[in-house]
Amino acid sequence: MAGGAREVLTLQLGHFAGFVGAHWWNQQDAALGRATSAKESLGELCPDVLYRTGQTLHGQETYTPRLILMDLKGSLNSLKEEGGLYWDKQLDAAIAWHGKLSTHKEEVYPKNPHLQDLLSAEGVRSSDDIWRVKSIPNGKALPAVTTAATPKPLERSVRVWSDFLRVHLHPRSICVIQKYNHDGETGRLEAFGQGESVLKEPRYLEELEDRLHFYVEECDYLQGFQILCDLHDGFSGVGAKAAELLQDEYSGRGIITWGLLPGSHNLGEPQKNIYRLLNTAFGLVHLTAYSSFVCPLSLGGSLGLRPQPPVNFPYLHYDATLPFHCSAILATALDTVTVPYRLRSSPVSMVHLADMLSFSGKKVVTAGAIIPFPLVPGQCLPDALVQLGGATPWTPLSACGNPSGTRCFAQSVVLRGIDRACHTSQLNPGTPLPSPLHACTTGEEVLAQYLHQQQPKVTSSSHLLLTPCRVAPPYPYLFSSFSQQGMVLDGPPRGAAVQSIPVFGALCSSSSLHQALGGLATELTKLDLRRWASFLDAGVEQDDVEELLQELHSLAQCYQEGDSLMD
Repeated sequence: MAGGAREVLTLQLGHFAGFVGAHWWNQQDAALGRATSAKESLGELCPDVLYRTGQTLHGQETYTPRLILMDLKGSLNSLKEEGGLYWDKQLDAAIAWHGKLSTHKEEVYPKNPHLQDLLSAEGVRSSDDIWRVKSIPNGKALPAVTTAATPKPLERSVRVWSDFLRVHLHPRSICVIQKYNHDGETGRLEAFGQGESVLKEPRYLEELEDRLHFYVEECDYLQGFQILCDLHDGFSGVGAKAAELLQDEYSGRGIITWGLLPGSHNLGEPQKNIYRLLNTAFGLVHLTAYSSFVCPLSLGGSLGLRPQPPVNFPYLHYDATLPFHCSAILATALDTVTVPYRLRSSPVSMVHLADMLSFSGKKVVTAGAIIPFPLVPGQCLPDALVQLGGATPWTPLSACGNPSGTRCFAQSVVLRGIDRACHTSQLNPGTPLPSPLHACTTGEEVLAQYLHQQQPKVTSSSHLLLTPCRVAPPYPYLFSSFSQQGMVLDGPPRGAAVQSIPVFGALCSSSSLHQALGGLATELTKLDLRRWASFLDAGVEQDDVEELLQELHSLAQCYQEGDSLMD
């Protein structure tokens, strides 16, 4: 692998995971297409960590995500299971058999016309409907995207994640679970036990193992796996069995799981809500057993049954009922907090990151982010950080309640997209310093000093990057008063849409998990499971529920405030 990259294999399990993953890969693609800028170091993040090189049947070089995704029948719409990159119309027509043929055609879903408009503007589809790979100048970089804001019709027309995925996938990436339906009232993957049983079937287990071996065997320095997994439905069981398989077959590699939950739920659907609670609890406990750490990601306010208002971002206008919006925000946070193990220079391995955050059994961590990080033109980083104030400036993204007043045991922090000229104070000599941050001589020192001021006894790892987060179309237009480069404006933006933003993100081992996990166990204790026998019929025993409660309580105990490396 070029440059000795520490490769990561990504698993996307579930439909909301597909939404987050589509935005994630679109952002990686936009970063690849960024032209060289004097203000930005393109070498900070190593794309080879996530991508692999290959060749099409036409001999053209490809650069595709190192990805395995699983979803249900009917979830792909127009996207072919084998992808579109390696398909050859002429070879497809060359059939060896010359006898009588009968043709059976499935319903063809129309391609999303609004995404097609975006793609056709870049010239990636030819008149004979064959995907033509864009030329790859300078190794990996693709032409920069200059499209205006995501059109509102795209937002209204998105039904599935493939409607807005603009990235080519390898034929070994997509695995469809045919026995369950994405749409309809029957044949749904609703319960944890159903998900576990999927990977107990030889057909799906062997298919996953074959794909794992294909990707892993071509890696030179595999550091581990990141799993994007739906927690609210049966994919929590699929994720648990997948993580168990990874731990058994690839012991010593990092396994970082991002447990995904859609932002809102409806009180008028009691069975869905009870199943969501049970699936989330079973998923967290089982994934924790087999992962280096697990981080729930959601814009909801709570993991429990009682709905809480979705989280608020001061500089974003989003619709919490739209998966297209919620998944974009979570993907942006994910693109930021995963920076440490994707760095080109001095990366923090997945295993080391997990060791720092998950000591003493604390294998669930929380995430938070400021999206976008508010920097006014002409303002320096010390000024902006002083204005933030507060020990927990981030908007919480793990549905574990308000983190204010809670204790952080360890944290990994990333601030990205800040121009080097803004890193330190430029006050004239002799001017009184507004804060100790203004005395720092480097941006890295400013950030480290800020974190020490906020949480003086906390083990902190911090990274400051010039590279911003890409929000090029089809990323939704969520920004109120920001320039094209993500700077705060006094009034409405003029001209081109926002293309990139600074983001401040953090992973934290937090005492808020004591109440969140304990509250989850308390709610489960109050359930009369005899009313939800269908959940048990799907493959979970009553004894499993009792064991689950014990595990949740034990996990919650790890986050009592007296338990810290510093005590």
